[in-house]
Amino acid sequence: MADPSRLRPEDRADFEALLHHALGTADIRAALGADPAGRAAAHLRAHALAHADHIAAAAEGPYRSYLAVRRAARREQRRLLGTGDLLPALAVLTPLLAGTSAAALLLTGGLLHLADALGPLPGSLVAAGWTLALVAAVTGLAALLHTPLRRGGVPPAADQVEHARLVWRQELLDRGLLPHLRRHLLPHPGTAITPCSPPGTLTPCPARAREDRTPCSD
Repeated sequence: MADPSRLRPEDRADFEALLHHALGTADIRAALGADPAGRAAAHLRAHALAHADHIAAAAEGPYRSYLAVRRAARREQRRLLGTGDLLPALAVLTPLLAGTSAAALLLTGGLLHLADALGPLPGSLVAAGWTLALVAAVTGLAALLHTPLRRGGVPPAADQVEHARLVWRQELLDRGLLPHLRRHLLPHPGTAITPCSPPGTLTPCPARAREDRTPCSD
Protein backbone atom coordinates (compact mmCIF):
# COMPACT_ATOMS: atom_id res chain seq x y z
CA MET A 1 0.00 0.00 0.00
CA ALA A 2 1.29 3.46 -0.89
CA ASP A 3 2.46 5.72 1.91
CA PRO A 4 -0.56 7.99 2.62
CA SER A 5 1.74 10.91 3.39
CA ARG A 6 3.23 10.82 -0.11
CA LEU A 7 1.54 12.94 -2.74
CA ARG A 8 -0.37 11.06 -5.40
CA PRO A 9 0.59 11.98 -8.98
CA GLU A 10 -2.85 13.53 -9.56
CA ASP A 11 -2.27 15.92 -6.63
CA ARG A 12 1.06 17.31 -7.83
CA ALA A 13 -0.76 19.98 -9.84
CA ASP A 14 -2.41 21.25 -6.64
CA PHE A 15 0.97 21.32 -4.92
CA GLU A 16 2.56 23.33 -7.74
CA ALA A 17 -0.35 25.78 -7.82
CA LEU A 18 -0.06 26.36 -4.07
CA LEU A 19 3.72 26.72 -4.36
CA HIS A 20 3.25 29.45 -6.97
CA HIS A 21 0.78 31.17 -4.64
CA ALA A 22 3.13 30.87 -1.66
CA LEU A 23 6.07 32.34 -3.60
CA GLY A 24 3.89 35.38 -4.24
CA THR A 25 3.28 36.00 -0.53
CA ALA A 26 4.37 39.52 0.41
CA ASP A 27 7.28 38.69 2.76
CA ILE A 28 8.66 35.93 0.54
CA ARG A 29 8.33 38.06 -2.59
CA ALA A 30 10.11 40.93 -0.83
CA ALA A 31 12.97 38.67 0.26
CA LEU A 32 13.35 37.24 -3.22
CA GLY A 33 13.53 40.80 -4.56
CA ALA A 34 17.08 40.99 -3.20
CA ASP A 35 18.09 38.78 -6.13
CA PRO A 36 16.95 40.64 -9.27
CA ALA A 37 18.28 37.85 -11.50
CA GLY A 38 15.57 35.53 -10.17
CA ARG A 39 17.97 32.67 -9.45
CA ALA A 40 16.99 32.55 -5.78
CA ALA A 41 13.30 32.20 -6.65
CA ALA A 42 14.00 29.46 -9.19
CA HIS A 43 16.21 27.58 -6.73
CA LEU A 44 13.66 27.92 -3.93
CA ARG A 45 10.91 26.62 -6.18
CA ALA A 46 13.01 23.67 -7.37
CA HIS A 47 13.96 22.88 -3.78
CA ALA A 48 10.31 22.83 -2.71
CA LEU A 49 9.34 20.59 -5.62
CA ALA A 50 12.15 18.18 -4.78
CA HIS A 51 10.92 17.98 -1.18
CA ALA A 52 7.20 17.88 -2.01
CA ASP A 53 6.50 14.71 -0.02
CA HIS A 54 8.31 16.05 3.04
CA ILE A 55 6.40 19.33 2.84
CA ALA A 56 3.08 17.56 2.29
CA ALA A 57 3.61 15.49 5.44
CA ALA A 58 2.82 18.62 7.48
CA ALA A 59 -0.79 18.31 6.28
CA GLU A 60 -0.95 14.50 6.44
CA GLY A 61 -4.19 14.38 8.47
CA PRO A 62 -6.31 16.44 6.06
CA TYR A 63 -4.67 14.67 3.13
CA ARG A 64 -5.67 11.26 4.52
CA SER A 65 -9.24 12.52 4.91
CA TYR A 66 -9.25 13.90 1.39
CA LEU A 67 -8.00 10.61 -0.05
CA ALA A 68 -10.60 8.63 1.90
CA VAL A 69 -13.46 10.83 0.70
CA ARG A 70 -12.16 10.71 -2.86
CA ARG A 71 -11.86 6.91 -2.82
CA ALA A 72 -15.40 6.57 -1.48
CA ALA A 73 -16.74 8.90 -4.16
CA ARG A 74 -14.97 6.95 -6.89
CA ARG A 75 -16.35 3.65 -5.59
CA GLU A 76 -19.84 5.12 -5.55
CA GLN A 77 -19.38 6.44 -9.06
CA ARG A 78 -18.28 3.04 -10.33
CA ARG A 79 -21.27 1.44 -8.62
CA LEU A 80 -23.67 3.90 -10.18
CA LEU A 81 -22.20 3.39 -13.63
CA GLY A 82 -23.82 -0.03 -13.69
CA THR A 83 -27.21 1.13 -12.38
CA GLY A 84 -27.32 4.89 -12.69
CA ASP A 85 -28.16 4.88 -16.40
CA LEU A 86 -30.42 1.83 -16.15
CA LEU A 87 -32.72 2.92 -13.33
CA PRO A 88 -33.79 6.26 -14.84
CA ALA A 89 -34.35 4.52 -18.15
CA LEU A 90 -36.52 1.87 -16.46
CA ALA A 91 -38.43 4.54 -14.57
CA VAL A 92 -39.41 6.09 -17.89
CA LEU A 93 -39.82 2.98 -20.01
CA THR A 94 -41.75 0.78 -17.55
CA PRO A 95 -44.91 2.92 -17.32
CA LEU A 96 -44.73 3.64 -21.04
CA LEU A 97 -44.42 0.00 -22.08
CA ALA A 98 -46.92 -1.19 -19.49
CA GLY A 99 -49.44 1.41 -20.58
CA THR A 100 -49.01 0.58 -24.27
CA SER A 101 -49.33 -3.15 -23.63
CA ALA A 102 -52.38 -2.61 -21.42
CA ALA A 103 -54.11 -0.61 -24.14
CA ALA A 104 -53.34 -3.27 -26.73
CA LEU A 105 -54.60 -6.11 -24.52
CA LEU A 106 -57.77 -4.28 -23.51
CA LEU A 107 -58.51 -3.41 -27.12
CA THR A 108 -57.93 -6.97 -28.31
CA GLY A 109 -59.97 -8.47 -25.48
CA GLY A 110 -62.79 -6.00 -26.11
CA LEU A 111 -62.89 -6.79 -29.82
CA LEU A 112 -63.02 -10.52 -29.09
CA HIS A 113 -65.89 -9.93 -26.67
CA LEU A 114 -67.75 -7.98 -29.35
CA ALA A 115 -67.12 -10.78 -31.82
CA ASP A 116 -68.57 -13.28 -29.30
CA ALA A 117 -65.35 -15.28 -29.31
CA LEU A 118 -65.63 -18.49 -27.39
CA GLY A 119 -63.32 -19.63 -24.60
CA PRO A 120 -61.47 -17.82 -21.79
CA LEU A 121 -59.15 -15.85 -24.08
CA PRO A 122 -61.12 -12.57 -24.24
CA GLY A 123 -61.50 -12.44 -20.45
CA SER A 124 -57.83 -13.29 -19.90
CA LEU A 125 -56.71 -10.54 -22.25
CA VAL A 126 -58.91 -7.96 -20.54
CA ALA A 127 -57.68 -9.05 -17.08
CA ALA A 128 -54.06 -8.86 -18.22
CA GLY A 129 -54.73 -5.45 -19.73
CA TRP A 130 -56.12 -4.05 -16.47
CA THR A 131 -53.16 -5.54 -14.57
CA LEU A 132 -50.68 -3.81 -16.88
CA ALA A 133 -52.67 -0.58 -16.60
CA LEU A 134 -52.29 -0.77 -12.82
CA VAL A 135 -48.53 -1.42 -13.21
CA ALA A 136 -48.22 1.59 -15.49
CA ALA A 137 -50.03 3.81 -13.00
CA VAL A 138 -47.99 2.66 -10.00
CA THR A 139 -44.60 2.90 -11.73
CA GLY A 140 -45.45 6.27 -13.22
CA LEU A 141 -46.40 7.63 -9.79
CA ALA A 142 -43.23 6.18 -8.25
CA ALA A 143 -41.10 7.87 -10.91
CA LEU A 144 -42.76 11.23 -10.24
CA LEU A 145 -42.19 10.92 -6.47
CA HIS A 146 -38.61 9.65 -6.81
CA THR A 147 -37.37 12.68 -8.80
CA PRO A 148 -37.83 15.35 -6.07
CA LEU A 149 -36.49 12.95 -3.41
CA ARG A 150 -33.26 12.52 -5.38
CA ARG A 151 -32.90 16.27 -5.80
CA GLY A 152 -33.36 16.93 -2.07
CA GLY A 153 -31.13 14.18 -0.70
CA VAL A 154 -27.63 14.27 0.73
CA PRO A 155 -25.06 16.61 -0.86
CA PRO A 156 -23.48 15.19 -4.00
CA ALA A 157 -20.25 13.26 -3.51
CA ALA A 158 -18.44 15.79 -5.70
CA ASP A 159 -19.20 18.55 -3.16
CA GLN A 160 -17.80 16.45 -0.31
CA VAL A 161 -14.63 15.72 -2.27
CA GLU A 162 -14.14 19.38 -3.14
CA HIS A 163 -14.62 20.45 0.49
CA ALA A 164 -12.02 17.91 1.67
CA ARG A 165 -9.67 19.08 -1.06
CA LEU A 166 -9.98 22.72 -0.03
CA VAL A 167 -9.32 21.87 3.63
CA TRP A 168 -6.20 19.93 2.64
CA ARG A 169 -4.94 22.71 0.36
CA GLN A 170 -5.31 25.31 3.12
CA GLU A 171 -3.42 23.13 5.61
CA LEU A 172 -0.73 22.38 3.05
CA LEU A 173 -0.26 26.08 2.42
CA ASP A 174 -0.33 27.23 6.05
CA ARG A 175 1.54 24.37 7.73
CA GLY A 176 3.68 23.05 4.93
CA LEU A 177 4.66 25.36 2.11
CA LEU A 178 4.86 28.75 3.80
CA PRO A 179 6.93 27.56 6.80
CA HIS A 180 9.23 25.59 4.49
CA LEU A 181 9.85 28.52 2.16
CA ARG A 182 10.44 30.95 5.00
CA ARG A 183 12.75 28.52 6.76
CA HIS A 184 14.91 28.18 3.65
CA LEU A 185 14.90 31.82 2.68
CA LEU A 186 14.32 34.35 5.43
CA PRO A 187 17.22 35.07 7.81
CA HIS A 188 17.13 35.75 11.50
CA PRO A 189 16.35 39.37 12.39
CA GLY A 190 19.33 41.66 11.92
CA THR A 191 21.10 39.65 9.21
CA ALA A 192 21.31 40.45 5.56
CA ILE A 193 19.32 38.39 3.09
CA THR A 194 21.51 35.87 1.29
CA PRO A 195 19.37 33.74 -0.99
CA CYS A 196 20.41 30.12 -1.35
CA SER A 197 22.61 29.70 -4.40
CA PRO A 198 21.86 27.37 -7.29
CA PRO A 199 23.17 23.80 -7.01
CA GLY A 200 26.91 23.62 -7.48
CA THR A 201 27.58 27.02 -5.88
CA LEU A 202 26.22 26.38 -2.39
CA THR A 203 26.65 29.11 0.20
CA PRO A 204 25.88 28.96 3.91
CA CYS A 205 22.15 28.80 4.65
CA PRO A 206 21.03 32.16 6.11
CA ALA A 207 19.28 30.49 9.04
CA ARG A 208 22.47 28.72 10.10
CA ALA A 209 25.09 31.24 8.94
CA ARG A 210 25.78 32.54 12.43
CA GLU A 211 26.15 29.11 13.97
CA ASP A 212 28.39 26.82 11.99
CA ARG A 213 28.66 28.21 8.45
CA THR A 214 27.75 24.79 7.10
CA PRO A 215 26.68 24.73 3.45
CA CYS A 216 23.10 24.13 2.38
CA SER A 217 22.69 20.41 1.98
CA ASP A 218 18.92 20.21 1.77
